[in-house]
Amino acid sequence: MLKGKTAIITGASRGIGRAIAIKLAENGADVALLYCGNAIKAEETAVQAAQFQVYSKAYRCNVSNFSECESIVKQIIGDFGKIDILVNNAGITRDMLLLQMKDDDFGAVIDTNLKGAFNMIKQCYRPFIKQKHGKIINISSVSGLMGNAGQANYSASKAGIIGLTKSVAKELASRGICCNAIAPGFVETDMTADFRDNADIISSIPMKRMAKPEEIANLAAFLADDTSDYITGEVIRIDGGLAM
Repeated sequence: MLKGKTAIITGASRGIGRAIAIKLAENGADVALLYCGNAIKAEETAVQAAQFQVYSKAYRCNVSNFSECESIVKQIIGDFGKIDILVNNAGITRDMLLLQMKDDDFGAVIDTNLKGAFNMIKQCYRPFIKQKHGKIINISSVSGLMGNAGQANYSASKAGIIGLTKSVAKELASRGICCNAIAPGFVETDMTADFRDNADIISSIPMKRMAKPEEIANLAAFLADDTSDYITGEVIRIDGGLAM
C-alpha cells in the first residue's frame, strides 16, 4: 500500500500516465498530475484519482523546460508537503524515416522524452536524498532495447532513458533511493490507435495482443511500493514477449 505517500506522474492526462496515476491513487497515494497540453483530460484524471479519497491535483508543465520543472516541483512540495515517488512517463513521437526526419523532429522527442526525465529527476534529487528514501520509475520502451525503423528519435530517447536509469540508480542506491525503468511494448493507447487492427503487428507479439495501460500501471505500483526496496537499476519489459 502507498497510503501517506505522494507521487508525481508526468504525462498523466491520458494513456499509461493516467492509468498509473489512478492505480497509485487506488493504492492510497496522493498524486500530483503533470500535463502539457490537455487540461480537460488532466482534470478528468484528477477527479478519477480523488474517488479513492486521496489528494490529487493537476499541474501544467512542459517537462522539457528546466525552469518550469523547477517551479512545479517547488509548488508540489508546497501543496503536498513532500515527494516520495516520481514517475517519468511524459513522451511524444514524431515518427519518420531518418532520411526525411528534420532536426526539430529529432530534438523535440529527445527534449521531452529524455531531457524531461532528467529535468524531473534533477528537481526531486535533493528532496529524496534529504528524506533518505524515494522511488523513481522511468517509462522507457522496447524500442529503446531493439530499435525500430522510422523511430530513430524515439528509440534513441528511450535507450537514453535506460542509461539514465542505471546511472541514477548507482548514484542513489546507498541513499535508499531506487530508480527503475519499465519498457512496454505495444500498449492500447491513443498513440497506438492506428495499429490495433494491424495483423502484422499483432502476429509479431508472442501473446497476440497489445497490453492494457492498467497492466503497465500494476507494474509501476509494485515498483513504487516499499516491498520493492531492494530492486534498483532494472529495466523490466512488459511486452507480451515482443523483445525476447
